[in-house]
Amino acid sequence: MFKIKYFNNHLSQGFTALFLGRIIQFTANLLLGLFMPIFFLTKFGYNISYVFLYYLIGNFLYAMVLPWGAQILNKIGLRKSLRASVFLVSSFYASLFLADNYLILFIAVSLTILTLYRVAFWYPFHIDFAKFTDKADRGKNVSLIWASYSFLGIIMPVISGWLIMKYGFNVVILIVIIVYLFSYIPFLNLPRTKEKFAWSYKETIKQFIAKKNRRIIMANTANGAENAVTLIIWPIFIWQLLDGNFFNVGAVSSLIVLAAVILQLAVGKYADIFSKRKMIHWGSGFYALGWVLKIYVLTSFQIFLAGAYHNFAKIFKDTPFDALNYEMMADQGHYVDEYTVIKEMAVNFGKTLILAFAILIALNFGLNWTFILAALASLLVNFL
Repeated sequence: MFKIKYFNNHLSQGFTALFLGRIIQFTANLLLGLFMPIFFLTKFGYNISYVFLYYLIGNFLYAMVLPWGAQILNKIGLRKSLRASVFLVSSFYASLFLADNYLILFIAVSLTILTLYRVAFWYPFHIDFAKFTDKADRGKNVSLIWASYSFLGIIMPVISGWLIMKYGFNVVILIVIIVYLFSYIPFLNLPRTKEKFAWSYKETIKQFIAKKNRRIIMANTANGAENAVTLIIWPIFIWQLLDGNFFNVGAVSSLIVLAAVILQLAVGKYADIFSKRKMIHWGSGFYALGWVLKIYVLTSFQIFLAGAYHNFAKIFKDTPFDALNYEMMADQGHYVDEYTVIKEMAVNFGKTLILAFAILIALNFGLNWTFILAALASLLVNFL
């Protein structure tokens, strides 16, 4: 394919297709993603425990179903699965319209579709990413994706906040569905990936708890746990702090992201030069400190300061962590799909565990004290 000066080698057709598809999906995700936990909070009678429980069940189901799903995808094929995932995630967003009048039905339908989507998308995506990128540029490839996400994150949350304030969630959900469907087009150019998941369910569990895989499992469990706090608990916390003003939440979030875009690309370049493990070591320490600072946030200005620092530190943690993860997966050769499964299981078990603890902590001490759990999880990624 084509080559940009930033990269050492040409971008493959497979990576280009994945990248363009993800850009479209990022646009859709950022229209609603920040506000999704808040959407559930409003539908569940402002009971935070129910929100955490919904996400907990969803992550646990995905982790448990994935080994079976990977076996089924042997027959469907990874390329077809990625394409089908576009319609599954669109169906998930469509199911959100049931929440007002058919809450129990909505919970059952949405969790079922969400589990199918996650199996159909994340398993093939991670395998293809590892296959379609090379070691010399993998950190830059990761950075290009996340810098693009960050760039869109400058404008989309404030647009979303304004749309929700003016028209409500239903209009935004409809826009998200339409945008998401367009991501099908780049996936038409995906090359075929010849990988077969060879482990039985029993063998998968055996490998998941095997001593030789302990480091990758513990690191990804910790990373999943920390991500759950970032994506679920933090948005609810700042929404409550800003008195439920959707526009202000979106505006502050956009300002926080603004400072991180150029830095993301720079870190990706150095992630391919310097030791990824050393970058993870320092990045995770600074990132853990950010969670501690967030405990004491009380004003919108403090949200901005703590968030800006945290996004700065997050880049130094996540970019080398993701690059090293893909590197380790690619090194597995024909077992790349098997290791993708146990990695994904670890991430979602981490989310499940921290949400279970978060229910207890939020009820007894307050939502902000869940950030201590995220700080500890941030440090544990060093096991990788």
